[in-house]
This record gives sequence, C-alpha cells and structure tokens, in this order.
Amino acid sequence: MKELLFGRNAVYESLRAGRRQAFRLLVAEGAQGKGRLAEILALCAARKVIIERAPRARLDKINSGHQGVVLEASGYPYGALPDLLEIARQPDLSPLFLILDTLQDPQNLGTLLRTAEAVGVSGVLLPLKQTVTVTPAAVNACSGASEHLLIAQANLAQAISAFQEANVWVVGLDSGEEAQPPEQVHLDGSLALVVGGEESGMRPLVRKSCDQLLRLPMRGKVESLNAAVAGSIALYLAWQGCRNQVDR
Repeated sequence: MKELLFGRNAVYESLRAGRRQAFRLLVAEGAQGKGRLAEILALCAARKVIIERAPRARLDKINSGHQGVVLEASGYPYGALPDLLEIARQPDLSPLFLILDTLQDPQNLGTLLRTAEAVGVSGVLLPLKQTVTVTPAAVNACSGASEHLLIAQANLAQAISAFQEANVWVVGLDSGEEAQPPEQVHLDGSLALVVGGEESGMRPLVRKSCDQLLRLPMRGKVESLNAAVAGSIALYLAWQGCRNQVDR
C-alpha cells in the first residue's frame, strides 16, 4: 500500500531513515531548492527517486500543509511485539517503552512519538483497533520522528503481561485516587509507560494490568493536562529515572 507523506521534515526523515520504499517526489513549481528542500532533493537523487514538479494546487488537494513537497512512499513499516520483547530481554539494558491505549487524534500521537524519539524510547506499542495509527498526518505531526521508531500493534493486556514476564515494570498514567505522585513510583530499570486515550484514559483491563499508576501533581486551576502533554512529561520523568539508575 502506498502513502503520500507531506511536509518537509516528515519527507526528509522518511528518506533519511530509509525504512520505506520511495517512489516519487512531487515538488511545488517555483519552490527553491534551498535548505531542507535541497537535502530532500539530494536524498532522492541518491536513491534514484523520481522527482516531478507539480502545480501547488495539485499538492494542496493532497494536504494544505505540504510545504511544497509530497513523497509517494510505501506504507509504514510496523514492527511486532516479539521485536520489543527481544529488546526487553537483552541483558544489561534498561529499555523504556511507550504504550498508547486508544488515542484518537493524530496530532496527539505525533506529539508523543516526537517526545518518545527525543528521549530514546526503545519501542512504541499501539492497540490492534480503536486507535489512531501512523498515518501521513501523524508522520507530519511528529516531524518524521515515527520513521526512526520501532512501533508495533498488539492486544495491550496480553502485551503488558508479556512485558512483565520479561521483567519490565509497567506504569500507567492516571488521575484516579489509586495513582501515586512521581516520587512514590518506580521509574527506573526496564520500564513501560502507558498513556490512555484523550477522553477516558486507559481502558479498565489495561489499567488493571499495570504494576503501578502514576499521577502528575498540578498546582494550577485547570483540572488536567491533555494526553499528549501529560504523556510527554511522564516520558521525561521516566527517562530521568533511567538516567539516574545508570549514573548510580
């Protein structure tokens, strides 16, 4: 299945990662080959990708946020749960995983994937259904970070059990009474952070499967943060926990 990736950073990172097959690059007529566009053109030339100049109106019909480039490429190369578990079982490694439970907004997914790539997450897990996936809109929202991440789909409750068998501590981000503040949550060692959906958070079975629940303390008057912001903060807390363990 082919997809149309749009936006300069998304297209550039996809080409740089080299995990997708690239077929054709559409470049808006009049776009100057400077900066990031020059890098995109060079990567396409090196990979012998067809480069075609096209009216801007044609690109607008694909997506208004194209920034003058659209890449026709193969679909996103998902990994599988065994790939993540293989990482989890490696000795002398304290991986950090991100599990996303039924997110619906590509922008939120993109924000979390961009943060995940920034903190060096070892793998991301999505449900098999009722979730946003790595669409071109999500790739654009994360500025192409998805192209460098190992992302898989699986039954989350079963996957969490498999992670736990591999000695990965699973922490769910929650705002309920059972959730604890960061200083009381185990955030070092091999860790999987679970972020729930935008409306109702984690599904009951997923929440029940977690080893511990994390609550972000808030001093302001707004009741909660959205999933992308809360998840990004929690990822940095987890990353700091992993770094502290290494430093010790």
